[in-house]
Amino acid sequence: MAGFGIQYLVHALFSAGPGSGPPWTPAHPFWAFSTAIVSIAAAVSIAANIQVRCAAIVLAVTILARALLFYVPKLAANPHDPGPWTSGFELLALCGAALVLAGAHTSIKLGRVLFAVSLVVFGVQHFLYAHFIATLVPSWILGHLFWAYFVGIAFVAAALSIATQIKIDLAATWLGVMFLLWVVVLHLPRVTAALHNGNEWTSLFVALAMSGGAFMLAGR
Repeated sequence: MAGFGIQYLVHALFSAGPGSGPPWTPAHPFWAFSTAIVSIAAAVSIAANIQVRCAAIVLAVTILARALLFYVPKLAANPHDPGPWTSGFELLALCGAALVLAGAHTSIKLGRVLFAVSLVVFGVQHFLYAHFIATLVPSWILGHLFWAYFVGIAFVAAALSIATQIKIDLAATWLGVMFLLWVVVLHLPRVTAALHNGNEWTSLFVALAMSGGAFMLAGR
């Protein structure tokens, strides 16, 4: 979350205009600054274990508002565009993780649902766009198309486990491990090769946050 906050600040200070920042970044500097403050303050609060529930709820509301206000209209206008599905449900998954972190019984249940639904969407996308996803697998790994389908199955299986709470600790732990491996194997090399590409930094932070969210689910 701190990484996202820094991205918002960079966009607000140096962006040349709407659309020049990474995904999720509000075009107007005021909203970029506001979101940056919320993201960084929440990150500090969570890391320091100070008012974690309050920080998690504020974070969840902020993320949910962003998803509803920005991506729902895009999906309504063009439901066949995979981009808003991916980014929108990434936000919903992180909103779910924040609700789980808030720790209340109702928020944990809602957080699990949001996280599970998002995983189903990711899983379906891995089947629909398997050949494109296969191109993202590093060249030194064999069976690119196999891994695209395998991850799709893993997403759906993890979603079912989280939704039904059957073997949820095991499923969420392995899900967290999978995302963390992607950070090391896939995203860090891509960021290193393109340090000024905001999209690559965003993808790395998403994978890292999803890993943390999965590990939190395993602990609940």
